Amino acid sequence: MKSKHFLLVFLLQVVAISVQAARVDTVFVKSPSMNKDIKVVYILPDKTMAEHPQACPVIYLLHGYSGNARSWIGLKPELPQIADEKGIIFVCPDGKNSWYWDSPKNPAYRYETFISSELVNYTDTHYATIPEKRARAISGLSMGGHGALWNAIRHKDIFGAAGSMSGGVDIRPFPNNWEMKKQLGELTANEAVWNSHAVINQVDKLANGDLALIIDCGESDFFLEVNKELHKRLLAYKIDHDFITRPGGHTGTYWNNSLDYHILFFCKFFNR
Repeated sequence: MKSKHFLLVFLLQVVAISVQAARVDTVFVKSPSMNKDIKVVYILPDKTMAEHPQACPVIYLLHGYSGNARSWIGLKPELPQIADEKGIIFVCPDGKNSWYWDSPKNPAYRYETFISSELVNYTDTHYATIPEKRARAISGLSMGGHGALWNAIRHKDIFGAAGSMSGGVDIRPFPNNWEMKKQLGELTANEAVWNSHAVINQVDKLANGDLALIIDCGESDFFLEVNKELHKRLLAYKIDHDFITRPGGHTGTYWNNSLDYHILFFCKFFNR
């Protein structure tokens, strides 16, 4: 009887160890440029919290319009398990409805500075990261797909890889949507500003090999055509990239599946 009891205790201990998952922290990161605290969700693999922490690569995940810092953990509840399995830190900031620009119209919105400078510096200071671009990737969905490419292309010294899922990569066909004119002004009166704040018009800033790029979009998504145009632009500039379309729309189901491909792509980048 005692042997059965000890066996049961042992098995329970094994199960407890096997299901141990990454820690999910919600913190407030100070943004000096905006003079406010920004909510950020960190998903930290066990190895970064051990007695002798192991430094891990980082993937920054940006939410879409009307989302928040907890959007990704809601869309992909298994992120803690993935963090442990792959040895990756996930960082999910609250970008409001900023499109992750430094707004030329609204000084209270400096989310490019926050994402590519302040947040990266905070992360590397407070967690066991590999503080180099070879171990730093950024991706996002919809508005966040735009924001990930916008920040990565403009900060190639910070990010080594970038992705976009269903990204609004050309904003100009949608001048009255998603509060963009709050950041850029009306399109008709600010055409040059809109042109210069569209991801598709940043391609000329890239040389092949600057960034490892993965871009995908659902075949039923209203952003499909602008993503196809970005693909053509990248081909014209001879920029290597992965471009994928698959069945699906602008939905959580699509993004839950899409993130698996982005993580695989980024892991190959980190390990090369």
